Amino acid sequence: MASTIRELKLAGFATWTTAERSENYEKVHQQNRHRVYALAFWMTDNEMSAEELMGNVFRRAFALHPDPSEEAVDRALIAELREIAPLGSLTLASPAATEVVGVRRNTLRVHLERAVVQVPPTERIIFLLHDVEGYEHSRIARMLGINERESEFGLHQARLRIRQLVAEMQN
Repeated sequence: MASTIRELKLAGFATWTTAERSENYEKVHQQNRHRVYALAFWMTDNEMSAEELMGNVFRRAFALHPDPSEEAVDRALIAELREIAPLGSLTLASPAATEVVGVRRNTLRVHLERAVVQVPPTERIIFLLHDVEGYEHSRIARMLGINERESEFGLHQARLRIRQLVAEMQN
């Protein structure tokens, strides 16, 4: 994983920049790299793809903003994700539950990880942004171009699907 702006430069990010701008880019990169990489990894399910995606996110964010905020980095992430997966359309519509599926006891981490990456892209990013990163539905909705109710519904559907997949893996 590119851990510094210098490594991004060596990878073709920039050939020149002012010292002040370079320091600012380094600061933004350090503040956001772990979150961006984690989201990229969960969306691609591949370390190499996640690293490439992370580099593309920062190149895009720095090209568009001389001083990118966290939200600008998030917008760049969503733009990059849209190039590899359809985002914005909810695809899950789980029927009403007919029984309670108990998955709270003895859930293996690997089952949870495998379940998360099997959720469709829009519902997965909503789940990750809300339940993992702590984003509010209003922010998620702005990022994805959906309304808050759709974000809430997508989160509910993602949770149901993850629970169902974990239960299947446990049996």
